[in-house]
Amino acid sequence: MVTRTSTVAFEGVEARLVEVQCSVAPGLPAFAIVGLPDKAVSEARERVRAALTAMSIALPSKRITINLAPADLPKEGSHFDLPIALALLAALEILPREEIENTVALGELSLDGRLLPVPGALPAAMTAAEEDRKLMCPKPCGAEAAWVGAVQVLAADSLAAVVAHFTGRQALHPAEPGRAPAVEAGRDLRDVKGQERAKRALEIAAAGRHHLLMVGAPGSGKSMLAARLPGILSELGPREALETSMIHSLAGLLGEGGICRARPFRAPHHTSSVAAIVGGGRGAKPGEISLAHNGVLFLDEFPEFPRTVLETLRQPIETGEVVVARANAHVRYPCRFLLVAAANPCRCGHLADAAQACARAPGCGDEYMGRISGPLMDRFDLRVEVPPVGFRDLDLPASGEATAEVAARVAKARARQAQRFEGSDDTRVNADAEGALLEEVATPCSEGRALLTRVAERFRLSARGYHRVLRVARTIADLDGSDTVRKPHVAEAVSYRLVTGTESLLT
Repeated sequence: MVTRTSTVAFEGVEARLVEVQCSVAPGLPAFAIVGLPDKAVSEARERVRAALTAMSIALPSKRITINLAPADLPKEGSHFDLPIALALLAALEILPREEIENTVALGELSLDGRLLPVPGALPAAMTAAEEDRKLMCPKPCGAEAAWVGAVQVLAADSLAAVVAHFTGRQALHPAEPGRAPAVEAGRDLRDVKGQERAKRALEIAAAGRHHLLMVGAPGSGKSMLAARLPGILSELGPREALETSMIHSLAGLLGEGGICRARPFRAPHHTSSVAAIVGGGRGAKPGEISLAHNGVLFLDEFPEFPRTVLETLRQPIETGEVVVARANAHVRYPCRFLLVAAANPCRCGHLADAAQACARAPGCGDEYMGRISGPLMDRFDLRVEVPPVGFRDLDLPASGEATAEVAARVAKARARQAQRFEGSDDTRVNADAEGALLEEVATPCSEGRALLTRVAERFRLSARGYHRVLRVARTIADLDGSDTVRKPHVAEAVSYRLVTGTESLLT
């Protein structure tokens, strides 16, 4: 007789149901696992054998076969240990077969029978809910899995506790959803002396999820400004938190505290590979752009990133998702992120200061910034110069608005957008609006339209650039509490799109 239980195999953020079948038949003693397992799954037999021995359960001198169906689906990871052990215990008539068949299980076994945490508990819980089954997982994974309220989540700290639950000796209590402790905001915008224009650009970027490029001399405060961006962003909504946490769960970034409602802030080094940024590698894992979903991706020293890495950002920025295609995997990940890039004006960084600039100025500036292609540059809604701050200004008292004040305005603007785009699956903020919807919500008044027309003709804006100016103007109007996009809103949006040469058009 064959006993069955279930687990999952991961394809991107999706968890596909896998049936774990166990057969104990007469024959030469053997323990085989079939069904396209990888090395970690094949080694499960030794971990299961040791865990059962620690519980004083001896395997029979028979032929034990574990089949993972469907057999053509690659199986990767150590989370197959627990379902294999459950199917085997049911075949040995230690656990009731009916209870095991109605359970989706995942967890890694240590040699002494303890259950170790594994990534992917949240997507597994979603699949268990769709199949109307309960989920058995390690105790550290219970807080995140319990966020899926439609499924009963049982979290155990050892295989012995799982056996005690199914045999009725000591029932496990359903896990409660947890929430990671909020990160205390220790970086305030008031700490940044000067740079009021850059601060305003940060506010607009946060309010409408507009991509921002900051260019300035070394030490002018670009990284300081970017580090304070998470403080002015609103919390993740329930839907956003679930989406982001599913990706972080697959990457093993969720702790025992459960789901975090803070927006992610990812800042990879400029030596990162294409697979690290976009996704890929063994098992086609999510990259930094997906880990920054619904949050911020900060790329410091932007021109120093390899050209191939920068160019791979173009399509994900437009579509909000990335497809990692490999010979044995074709995986889709969401990646709606706010891109913030910082760059020096040239390699030496002192292009604007003749006293410190190198002998190659100004040609070195064109060469350095030329590493950013025109199509990629066209995708930045906001471009800001960050001038150096004089050392005398550093002794002045803090000025400008605090992070809390700016965050309050951003939250109100986001609330207006949430109400405006209510009921739309693809459009959540102004940066997502396109086509007829963009024309409906962002068409400026007659004076604003005339100004935008002159700018588009004078500077030959692309269709993408024209629409991005409209989206930024709509966000500025939201921050201003205005239902109509007026000329001042368009003027400010244009000033961030074009670094120089707009003064005569704005008068």
